[in-house]
Amino acid sequence: MDRAVGAVLGSAAGDALGAPYEFGPAGQLGARGEEMRGGGGWDPGEATDDTQMAVLVGESLLECGGLELPDVFDRFRRWAAGDPKDIGLQTEIVLTGGDPWDLAAALHFQVNARAAGNGSLMRASTSAVYFAPAGREATMDAARRIAALTHGDRAAWEGTAVLHELVRVALDGGDPLGALPATLEQVHPDHRERYARVLAPDWHPDLATEFNGAVWPCLGSAVWALRTTTGFAEAVRAAVDLGGDTDTVAAVTGTLAGARYGAAAVPESWTAPLHVPVPGYGDHVLDAAALRELARRLATAGAASAAPGCGGGAVRRPWWSPGG
Repeated sequence: MDRAVGAVLGSAAGDALGAPYEFGPAGQLGARGEEMRGGGGWDPGEATDDTQMAVLVGESLLECGGLELPDVFDRFRRWAAGDPKDIGLQTEIVLTGGDPWDLAAALHFQVNARAAGNGSLMRASTSAVYFAPAGREATMDAARRIAALTHGDRAAWEGTAVLHELVRVALDGGDPLGALPATLEQVHPDHRERYARVLAPDWHPDLATEFNGAVWPCLGSAVWALRTTTGFAEAVRAAVDLGGDTDTVAAVTGTLAGARYGAAAVPESWTAPLHVPVPGYGDHVLDAAALRELARRLATAGAASAAPGCGGGAVRRPWWSPGG
């Protein structure tokens, strides 16, 4: 349970720590030494769209008793209409275009042919905790389905599936780094080689061929941060100091490091000011205590038998979904 809470709380803390440094150069956090400061439009300790969307996924899973893709999409759409401070361009187009939930991302991908951003990776902490008890195949499948709501490129699905599986291993007390070879075997063959490259022990973020707002270097950077450090705070600081998309790289790192080291490893100086406003939902704001409770409920519910969901139980499979 401590590791499950760590994954959710750690992701939010990483998000808020990195937010003021987003799109800046490498080494800013280390040079300034200012943690949970305000800046870039964010209040001290304020989490961004990364955690806001993760909360929406988690609350849908709990209220529906399982994965109801139309409900998740509707929550995303309400949030996007609530004028969040930050929202990915692709995610905004998909959620505000008026297309049906099971076609919106696919239609966007058909037109743009580019949809491999890290926007599905950043929000995966809550779903990773919920689906971990279901086993490797189920948690990776769920990750792909949730990712595909906003990202039509299978690269984003596979990266999110890898993150889900690494969290599952860590929550079971295993070594997520040691699980990489077996996890890569479950990645779609068309994407396996590219993920193997960025998740290799000798890969460094300096070797990335894309900005870390893309799914491959974002996940690779988070795994690199976990591999090259020995504690939660050290890993997340290393992620922020990479520069670029600092909030998301730190959120993904915080998910992994929190699952590995547990909630007790998240500094209290980070959790004290932590808060997650949820645009579109009135005064709905979660503090660290609320995030801990959300994580506990997700871990407990995920381990229990799923109740019928909001849509009557069965998950409707869109044509583009894995196995659909």
